[in-house]
Amino acid sequence: MKLLNKLLIASAFSGLLVSSAFSAEATYNYVPISKGVKSIDMELNDEKFTIMRNQSKTNKISPLYETTFRGAPQPISLADGLETLGELEFIEYMKKAQTDENIAIIDSRKPGWFAKLRIPGAVNVPFTNFDEKDTAIEMMEDEMGVVQNDDGTLDFSKAKTLALYCNGYWCGQTPGMVKNAEFALLKMGYPVEKIKYYRGGMQAWTSLGFTVVGSGE
Repeated sequence: MKLLNKLLIASAFSGLLVSSAFSAEATYNYVPISKGVKSIDMELNDEKFTIMRNQSKTNKISPLYETTFRGAPQPISLADGLETLGELEFIEYMKKAQTDENIAIIDSRKPGWFAKLRIPGAVNVPFTNFDEKDTAIEMMEDEMGVVQNDDGTLDFSKAKTLALYCNGYWCGQTPGMVKNAEFALLKMGYPVEKIKYYRGGMQAWTSLGFTVVGSGE
């Protein structure tokens, strides 16, 4: 009898938790970004936009990211001391980048992908630029705050904090820029603590219905 009572209590408690979860979900008449937040207005890199999740109940993930036949999943951590971001953390970096020129939101994909669909406010720095030393240095100087000294050495003292993304969990373009390319950021001496990796990328972003721009084709 005692065992039966314990089972009944456990079942009731479990039902209460489920009920509470549904109740919490039902408190919103919209799809939130986070608790109580429906949208965020931003202006980044001369682009004005509103970050929100698509509010249509019939909205579906973009055909560009609906298939699962993709490459091997990338590791959660690309290197010791390198932070991996989720959507909310990535959005926080976007918000900070509006007023902090020491933060750069970077899309590391090839220009074709960038034109098709991208996160608004991002700057396109294709990972292929890091296959050669001269273009790698040029990108770091132009977009990342790195200075090349007269003797050819690189000064990273004012290097920007980079929030990088590519196509998704399986995409090797950001990992290529960070560590795998011939002249990848880490190989060139970029401070690991100033590199942030949004691993979910476009596949995760679109799966949550977040704002995107581009041709969609």
